[in-house]
Amino acid sequence: MVLLRAIVAIGFGIVFSDVAAAQLADMHAKVRVGGKLCFADHSHSGSSSGHSSRKAAEMAAIRSWQDFTAWEYGSAWGSYSLAVGKSMNCSGGGNWACNVDARPCRGR
Repeated sequence: MVLLRAIVAIGFGIVFSDVAAAQLADMHAKVRVGGKLCFADHSHSGSSSGHSSRKAAEMAAIRSWQDFTAWEYGSAWGSYSLAVGKSMNCSGGGNWACNVDARPCRGR
């Protein structure tokens, strides 16, 4: 019985977490861009450093953006490929770092 309660409590925690993420997303104004719903004026950033190639640094910065955005607003908002207003700045040579910025969007 204790194990069942623990499983139920964890399940509710996940549900509440998803609800909280959806409520955060609802706080931002949105606009339609093509077939997507996007944040109108709120962007997120992601960064990376210490990579041996620019491509690895770019991918890590995008992953950083996706991970944080999905954590904060839910997985529907965490796709960098759907995001708009993207910018990326990288520097390095033997030690690459990148910063990305984009407005989250979700399909439909």
